[in-house]
Amino acid sequence: MDVQFSVFLLFIFFTAGHSLNCYECVGFSCADQNVKACPETNKCYSSTTVTQYGDTTTKAKIKGCFPSHACISGYTNFSYPNMSFFCCDTDLCNARDAPDPSVESSSTNFGIPNDVPNGKKCFYCDLQSCSNIRDCSGSEDHCFTATANFGSQSLAAKGCISKQACDASALLPSSQGITCCGGN
Repeated sequence: MDVQFSVFLLFIFFTAGHSLNCYECVGFSCADQNVKACPETNKCYSSTTVTQYGDTTTKAKIKGCFPSHACISGYTNFSYPNMSFFCCDTDLCNARDAPDPSVESSSTNFGIPNDVPNGKKCFYCDLQSCSNIRDCSGSEDHCFTATANFGSQSLAAKGCISKQACDASALLPSSQGITCCGGN
């Protein structure tokens, strides 16, 4: 009986270390973060999304677990919303929020570009049209188009994105509506 119990304890000790513990939250602030044990093939993830309608700016935060094969750090510029995100692979490494994508930052901060245009131009959508043109900046070297259906409603998004973020989006199960291109 003692041998079986010892083997059981060894099994628990050796299998417990393979998954990460990550902070988890969704909302305008992540003041109330929970700790979640992630599946073995996941990393910790943090994102900040900034949306502006008229004079109102809203910031939303998401933290949690994300599949390792598709988890990247970067920045996506839809014009509005803008989104920054990062992944990490140690316990509770997503304690801090992803940087505010609306604030000019250095190009080495999680791979998020600064506001210096890089010569790339892409279409973006606002509330009236998806024919607007914007200047991309920093590491945003591709354009993307994404579509999603919500019941009978179809939603489109266009903007600037880094190649790394574009490549990772192709690995996600819900990426059927995402396409990227390298030209203007």
